[in-house]
Amino acid sequence: MNSPKRLFVLDADVLVHDPSAIFNFKEHDIYIPMAVLEELDSAKNGVSEVARNARQVSRTLDDLIGAGDRAAIESGLQLPSASKLRGGLVFLQTTDLEASSAGDKLPGKLPNDSILRTALSLTTLHPTTEVTLVSKNINLRIKARIAGITAEDYYNDKTLDDVDLLYSGLRELDDTEWKRIQSEAEITQYSDNAAYAVGPEPLREVFPNECLYTPSGDVEMIVRQSKNGTYLLEQAHDYRRQENAIWGIRARNTEQNFALNLLMDPTIEFVSLIGVAGTGKTLLALAAGLAQSMENKRYREIVMTRETISVGEDIGYLPGTEEEKMTPWMGALMDNIEVLTDTVEGGEWGRGATSDLLKNRIKIRSLSFMRGRTFLDRYIIIDEAQNLTAKQMRTLITRAGPGSKIVCIGNIAQIDTPYLSGITSGLTYVVDRFRAWEHSGHITLTRGERSGLADYATSHL
Repeated sequence: MNSPKRLFVLDADVLVHDPSAIFNFKEHDIYIPMAVLEELDSAKNGVSEVARNARQVSRTLDDLIGAGDRAAIESGLQLPSASKLRGGLVFLQTTDLEASSAGDKLPGKLPNDSILRTALSLTTLHPTTEVTLVSKNINLRIKARIAGITAEDYYNDKTLDDVDLLYSGLRELDDTEWKRIQSEAEITQYSDNAAYAVGPEPLREVFPNECLYTPSGDVEMIVRQSKNGTYLLEQAHDYRRQENAIWGIRARNTEQNFALNLLMDPTIEFVSLIGVAGTGKTLLALAAGLAQSMENKRYREIVMTRETISVGEDIGYLPGTEEEKMTPWMGALMDNIEVLTDTVEGGEWGRGATSDLLKNRIKIRSLSFMRGRTFLDRYIIIDEAQNLTAKQMRTLITRAGPGSKIVCIGNIAQIDTPYLSGITSGLTYVVDRFRAWEHSGHITLTRGERSGLADYATSHL
């Protein structure tokens, strides 16, 4: 084996997390221990995302090996490269490296210890090469550093360096700045509404459907489109007024008003809402969906789904149909339906009848059966989207057919999925990738409206 510039030893959880990981190390070489192949083999059975990814990795490695013999494998399998740089090599373990004088000194008998001993042996066999262990397992990285091995997390799945840099969908303009923009703007038309045509200078790096406001609250504008460097700013509809209420729900602050504008706009096909608990994400999404599916007849029905990850211990298998199995995970849906039917006339009987009507219009679906489906003219709500990976988000969003709208809601500060963080969450990924598309919109909600107790707990606990 030639001494490469860098040699990355990959753990199994990296490959399962991202099946295309071996192609993301540019010109550097990678090494896959036999213990990793054994872990992939044990994880390949089933229909879960982990099993599918494990099988995908195995197919990729099989394609790379092709008809090559042992000598070809020992000399390294060439990786394709999309850039001008030559891709690195993939080395599969063909000999027992753990028996070396360096590797057998490590304590521990767990499967991960075999990976550690292999990595340590590689540092001895190739002293001029920087050997780095890449793993999503933080404990394995700690053990590697104890053994004197350089260890890193897998960084390619990180959308941002810092979650605070995530696009918020909102931009505050001071009153002086707005007056200057207004003086330079021309009055024009957009969708039968008056709009300001603004040149590129006053608004730099603005995105489609970005929301502009002043601290005084007098100005709430939405960037609708840009042509030839000119932006059109449309006055946001005021959903705070009772006569403009959506299914009995009025916006309580600027952020919620912008959110309802995006949710009710038929030209916007993808909306993402991020916010802490109590900011009204689910309630706003449901109210807008009901108004457009039952009153405006814009969508046939509402489809709601979410990742089934427990906060505490799992309660085991659940009886019933797909929808009945998903019911315990949809407590937020039931709570919000109760709010939406609270103002219905007719007493308890009227509220009960309306609640049954709404439940029949809202279909609860499991993520496990989404692959291959196509939703036509549906209003799709993906709840707790922060617990999904970028690949899962891609699978879900590509289910949308003509006439459908997808609303992703979540709180990136409450992630329950192992190996995911605020900067690697699928929700963060789609917010960053969709912000430049003219048919998408995003709002980060920060003001809690649930209760004084919930707001205090959010900020102090």
